[in-house]
Amino acid sequence: MKDFISLNVHDNMPYALSKYISYEKLSPKYQSYLAIFSNIVEPTCYAEAVKDPRWVDAMHAEIEVLENNQTWQVDPLPQGKKSIGCKWIYKVKYKATGEIEGFKARLVAKGYSQTEGIDYQETFSLVIKMGTLRTVLTIAAARKWHIYHMDVYNAFL
Repeated sequence: MKDFISLNVHDNMPYALSKYISYEKLSPKYQSYLAIFSNIVEPTCYAEAVKDPRWVDAMHAEIEVLENNQTWQVDPLPQGKKSIGCKWIYKVKYKATGEIEGFKARLVAKGYSQTEGIDYQETFSLVIKMGTLRTVLTIAAARKWHIYHMDVYNAFL
């Protein structure tokens, strides 16, 4: 864990982190847990991701799901209009134990350049809103329903 301490710290720095933070008192198991998060670097661009076959597989999986869900259709671009760009977002998914569960690549539109009614007609959110979750849990508690959790990788529409 000593590699987390910057080697270019000057002695004249009165509040250097290395003077206040140490991993020595952490259990070896927890040190290993922390080291897992520093081993895998999430790419920031396609050029970095394409060099690692794990990220390439994740991108192929995302494209396959988007095509199977018929997320888009290819239409001719109206004259005088520019297409909207997209970007890959990369995340390493971890289990509660700290083990790597998988590599997730998500293709997102650069929404800041879109205009409602011209570039899109409807929106879709992959994440539930907390207000909706609280409402469902409140109803379930009031009616004494059993709650089960299920993780869906990518649901088909």
